Amino acid sequence: MKSLTKLFTPTFKQRRRGLLCILCFGFIIFIWQLGATGLVDETPPLFAAASKAMVETGNWLTPQVNGLPRFDKPPLVYWLMGIGFSIPGNNFWDPLGTWAARLPSALSTILLMLFLGDTMMRYPQKNDYFNRRTAIIAALAFALSPLVIVWGRIAVSDALLCSNLGICLLLQWRRYVNPEGEIWWLSWVFLSLAVLTKGPVALVLSGLTICLFGLFQNDLNRILNILKIIPGFFIVFIISLPWYLIELLIEGKPFLESFFGYHNLQRFTSVVNSHGEPLWFFLIVLCIASLPFTPFLILSIWRNLHNIFSFSERVIKGPDKSLFEFSFFWLVSVFIFFTISATKLPSYWLPATPAAAILIALTSNNKEDLLKSFAWKFTIFLSIILSIIFFSSKLWISFISDPEIPNFSKELLNSFLTYKAGFVFFIISILGIVFFTRDIYGKLLILQLPLVLSHYFVVLPTFDLADRLRQLPLRQASELLLNSQRNNEPLVMVGAMKPSVHFYTNEVIVFEGRSKNALVNVSERLKNESRRGWKGRPLFGANGSETALLLIDKRAVEKTYWHGLDPKVLGEFGVYLAWRVNRQELDKRAEELKSEGIVSTWKMPKPERF
Repeated sequence: MKSLTKLFTPTFKQRRRGLLCILCFGFIIFIWQLGATGLVDETPPLFAAASKAMVETGNWLTPQVNGLPRFDKPPLVYWLMGIGFSIPGNNFWDPLGTWAARLPSALSTILLMLFLGDTMMRYPQKNDYFNRRTAIIAALAFALSPLVIVWGRIAVSDALLCSNLGICLLLQWRRYVNPEGEIWWLSWVFLSLAVLTKGPVALVLSGLTICLFGLFQNDLNRILNILKIIPGFFIVFIISLPWYLIELLIEGKPFLESFFGYHNLQRFTSVVNSHGEPLWFFLIVLCIASLPFTPFLILSIWRNLHNIFSFSERVIKGPDKSLFEFSFFWLVSVFIFFTISATKLPSYWLPATPAAAILIALTSNNKEDLLKSFAWKFTIFLSIILSIIFFSSKLWISFISDPEIPNFSKELLNSFLTYKAGFVFFIISILGIVFFTRDIYGKLLILQLPLVLSHYFVVLPTFDLADRLRQLPLRQASELLLNSQRNNEPLVMVGAMKPSVHFYTNEVIVFEGRSKNALVNVSERLKNESRRGWKGRPLFGANGSETALLLIDKRAVEKTYWHGLDPKVLGEFGVYLAWRVNRQELDKRAEELKSEGIVSTWKMPKPERF
């Protein structure tokens, strides 16, 4: 059997061609025009601002945003972004700051694509000459997931976690298959990087996957011995633990309560930021994240479940042919852990997308049978349905409502992007019908190619449109604030709190929402609040300022407590107005509100603030 497997394993030259092909697809999907649009509020500018602050302050230990420590995530993603911001002339070649901020997500996603392809070419699951096509199908099934397309091009830590954890798990499976030929410690290095990306969740997902797979294989003890668990955990602790210990010594209780207490334990045990979803939430995400090839994923899940619960007929494959089962337990581990979690977000499914891609690729290239035929037909049906939905966008597009971009539905319709998307899925359905009865190995690749091309004609133009309508006004407003600012004049943003304004002005911004306490909070904070590198400024004196620059959205303007300030309007940018307000008038209005029973709340502890 080993000799037969070796016979059908591609040579280094063949693998190199396959990897080069995957690399080209990765460049098209994730690198092309990566810096053409600005950062998307609300989370990406927080990551970018923290990374930029590391470069400017020289403090590479504690991420800081807007004069406050940010304990949301460990430092690896900030360090990688910071490298980009450290390159000389960054403001010239990366004026929007998006190349530096997004490159870690894009490059790590491409690296995982390459590992997926290399794994499937080194260890083919079928004895055939065409497993390069299977490898490319798997890499594209991962890259073309709607979740991966979005998170692989934005400045957050999710894509980096997905890549480090995904490479770690692939290397662990490869070590199980080939204990003599695969380096044992490499998977632990990537696991360490995953822990430095998003914390202990990486250890849980990795351990749960190995345990479930090992129990199924009736080989758990041997797997643990092959992976060298004790030395492996020592590597993880040596690489990842020092930052946690140093940060705990420097920052103390706030770090412990924020990172471990709030961002890990509390997110798992209780609903945070209204992100509570039903138990079946990730079943919906699973289906959407693999469109339009979800039928092949569902079929692979069914086959694995059928094998697991068929005790009398259970098939346990040899290590070198067990990637299908390993990927299933990888996917199940992510599903179980985040379904149990009280807080649920679509991005939590991202670590399962590489496993889903492997399952889709292997199922699509399996031998023809009734179920596979049904999966192919259902993929055609889904493509037709999606095509109809996009072609009929006039009927539903008005339901897309975002108060920050009130004209988005109209602009999207006028751009014909929905019709282009409909045409892409129409082409996929036609190709599916044409090639349905043809015996071509790897024919799912034919259906993936229109989606790759759609990246130029649909995905990137959609990103451009959203940036022009949603983010460009904020960049223009930020530029006006900087150009209008007088000595020591503080900057305030009220209503929609957009950290991109802090990133683009590189100034501390006093953010307040639309609550009835907002004006009182602003009045007091401008005089009394203290942040790292910034202190509240008195009305008079050498460091004082009689006025403040205020960026306020139109929904906040409608609130009665913002009336009567007699502001000077400096400009209007979409739904935002730039004001210069007299602080004496602001304080007077604040005293009136206090007399009505409205109190300040800015000193109350908030786990997420900037």
